[in-house]
Amino acid sequence: MIKLVNLTKYYRNFCAVDHVTLDIGGGQIFGFLGPNGAGKTTTIRMMAGISQPTEGKIYINGIDLAKEPSRAKYCTGFIPDRPFLYEKLTGDEFLRFLAGLYQLDHGTSFHDRITELLELFELVHWRDELIESYSHGMKQRLVMCGALLHRPKVLIVDEPMVGLDPKGARLVKDIFRNLAREGMTVFMSTHSLEVAQEVCQEISIIQAGKIIATGKPEDLKRKAGVDGNLESVFLKLTEGKTIAHERSLSTA
Repeated sequence: MIKLVNLTKYYRNFCAVDHVTLDIGGGQIFGFLGPNGAGKTTTIRMMAGISQPTEGKIYINGIDLAKEPSRAKYCTGFIPDRPFLYEKLTGDEFLRFLAGLYQLDHGTSFHDRITELLELFELVHWRDELIESYSHGMKQRLVMCGALLHRPKVLIVDEPMVGLDPKGARLVKDIFRNLAREGMTVFMSTHSLEVAQEVCQEISIIQAGKIIATGKPEDLKRKAGVDGNLESVFLKLTEGKTIAHERSLSTA
């Protein structure tokens, strides 16, 4: 469902993403981990078609993003780390606006789909309230409604749990699990190692723009030679590299 081939991004002389190659199948939650400045968000922005790669290929559902961007994006739901919302719209109006961008039919099934998502994310009683009155967590869940509105095959999420209270985080994790069971691929970047360990079937760790490890949590433990949790694995695999990369970033 997601295939990255030698994906590379330069900012002047600095290589933010360095020949990343991944092949991710359907029906799973794939975790994308790395320290600050490792290249996670840059990779995600290229996958979402927001930023152009310097070189390499991106395939979504077998579609070349560079050659057929509209088709590839229609298969994709994207939840950025800092979503933008039109706060003078109601939640219902915002979802209708997004539906117009996706050229969805505004018939009965369309209204039912909005109601279904608002109920799923526990926002249905707020559908006619202005978004400016929503809490941060409610806004985050509304963005997730919008990303799922057109029934994408791939969901790309950058830091989904930021700003969610424990109940909201549990709700979102359960929804992601159900989506994966139904065949959707969820590509999730997160700083929360606990979340990654709890919900991800496979994990890739990026460091200084390069993929340094990919596999199931058990595989990564064996690679790191540790018996502990994912935090121990992450710290072991990335030790001694973060400082050097941050220095190179600051001088680029």
